[in-house]
Amino acid sequence: MTERENFFSIIRRTGYERVPASYDLCPFLQETCTDKIAALLEEIHFTPTPMINAPGIPVKDPDTEKFRKYYDNLKEGATIDIYGIANEPGSAAAMHMTHMRHPLEEMETVEEMEAYPFPEFVASQELIEKTLADNLALKAQDKVICGNMQCTVWETAWYLRGMEMLMMDMMAEEDTAAFVLDKVTELAIQRAEFFVKTGADTLYFGDDIGMQKTIMMSEELYCTWLKPRIKRVIDAARAINPDVIIFYHSCGFVEPFIKHLIEVGVDVLNPVQPECMDFEEIHAKYGDRISFHGTIGTQTTMPFGTPEEVREAVFRNLDIAGKHGGLLVAPTHLLEPEVPWENIKAYIEACNDYTKAR
Repeated sequence: MTERENFFSIIRRTGYERVPASYDLCPFLQETCTDKIAALLEEIHFTPTPMINAPGIPVKDPDTEKFRKYYDNLKEGATIDIYGIANEPGSAAAMHMTHMRHPLEEMETVEEMEAYPFPEFVASQELIEKTLADNLALKAQDKVICGNMQCTVWETAWYLRGMEMLMMDMMAEEDTAAFVLDKVTELAIQRAEFFVKTGADTLYFGDDIGMQKTIMMSEELYCTWLKPRIKRVIDAARAINPDVIIFYHSCGFVEPFIKHLIEVGVDVLNPVQPECMDFEEIHAKYGDRISFHGTIGTQTTMPFGTPEEVREAVFRNLDIAGKHGGLLVAPTHLLEPEVPWENIKAYIEACNDYTKAR
């Protein structure tokens, strides 16, 4: 199989020849481990996951200075994204962690929100055709093109409104909740359609709806406010390409929501944190209907386990998934500074060695 064929066959649970490796490094580990990883990959003749992020749809007015008027006393060094969401720098001890500010938090009416300068996405036919040509060239090099939709609906909405305010709006069935969620859904559809029109093989949705030991909201609240909007985004993408693969990321305990994610068309669930859910149980219950990405704990095994424990976790979870696949085994989140190089090395080597050892 080519790398692309192997990747899709894992997701479709039709067998595989190799185990791809995928991981994200924090800035500290990028600085200290990137060269070591490159040398290791060359030494063992191993190619990591072929999935690469595609360019997204451009914004008509990328200048974010217009959003400063929505904040009082932003800290020096604060950044503002295209939605107007501000992130203030944390302390030196917090490293890359930031403090988020919410531009719609103090607004009381839909009329105030309607006046807010939400991003306007625009893409000419010329840009679509050029991006498609570039992505097709990457596919010819055996790459899998990913449209990164993080954050998709829920997270973008509460980043704008503030989680407490948006939760209260939803519980009280306020028009402000419907406005914000509908607006970000419309923007998510535009992003998804651009990715699919320009050749994305996968869309990577991201909306955390779980906490460490419980779900973030009731199933009733989720099914009323979020499920139909996520379905709208997926349906819009699949109207253009019925075969596009949908990844969905949520940290934490999300077991009660998995059946709903399957119903709206999610193909792959990420990250299945072992500290929050037991992969063997989740796979037994849902593994014939959805595939998985992750399962190697970044709260436990990766930072605090031994290299042998990392290797054992990779092998154990791939054994659970079985010979047909259904698992892109990976750390469950960004690898932070406390993860030792030896464990990163053990993870990559375990992916490389698994099929050879079986």
